[in-house]
Amino acid sequence: MKLTTFTHNHRRRIGVVAGDQVIDLAAAAPHLPQSMTAFLRGGADALAEARLAAEGQKHRLPVASVRLEAPVPRPGKVLAIGMNYGDHIRETGRAAPEHQVWFAKQATCIVGPSDAIRIPKVSDKIDYEAELCVVIGRRCRHVPRARAFEVIAGYMCGNDVSVRDWQQRSPTMMMGKGFDTHGPTGPWIVTPDEIADVSKLRVRCLLNGQVMQDASTAEMIFDIPAQIEHLTAAFTLEPGDVIFTGTPAGVGNWRDPPVRLKAGDRVRVEIDGVGALENMCEAENGETVIV
Repeated sequence: MKLTTFTHNHRRRIGVVAGDQVIDLAAAAPHLPQSMTAFLRGGADALAEARLAAEGQKHRLPVASVRLEAPVPRPGKVLAIGMNYGDHIRETGRAAPEHQVWFAKQATCIVGPSDAIRIPKVSDKIDYEAELCVVIGRRCRHVPRARAFEVIAGYMCGNDVSVRDWQQRSPTMMMGKGFDTHGPTGPWIVTPDEIADVSKLRVRCLLNGQVMQDASTAEMIFDIPAQIEHLTAAFTLEPGDVIFTGTPAGVGNWRDPPVRLKAGDRVRVEIDGVGALENMCEAENGETVIV
């Protein structure tokens, strides 16, 4: 099942994508929560009701007639692991990490497949990072790797857009990884039952149609169960939290010469069995906003 957050007639709600149609759960199952985080908190019962609603032929809209949003528009936590693919580590010239290296992206960085990546006024060193994202479906703590898949709601494409000079100024990487619009996700959440083996998915990034990254999740140093075990040893994960699981080799910063994202570029992330996420880049206007 493909779960989506979408906007139609100026109203945001959740749905199920089936082919070129989306089942509007606000109409097909009106008693269900109409935000993704609240829906995920409903657990197996909410998922079962959504599946039943999706079997019907009513309350369907053409996908082309709606605006697909970030599946989880405002996650409670956005966590990302660094240096998690061997070839990526080698292209940076660094040693493989002994322990998992994590950083937080800001919730306001999250955008969807219909949104632009803004090129900030303060830097021109903007990079793409294609990644498989995990969406947490159950509140959990101290999860052993053998039970990690019990807490996963599904998977989606992600782009860990990075402002490299800002990233390198701080050992936490927080500032360079959390700019507004620098966390595109989507186009939907694919539930685990649709993925035969999440450890063998092809991940690609295309920049203006040219393949820049092409690898398999099999190349991860710390796999998804290890990541969840590690994170929950420290703190609680909750429904709607998003995990970026690392990027493979081919990012722009370590190419010769380096490749930077600029206004007018089109970035596409493709993951087998999950989907494709495409975003245009545009210049930030830099206007002061105080509300």
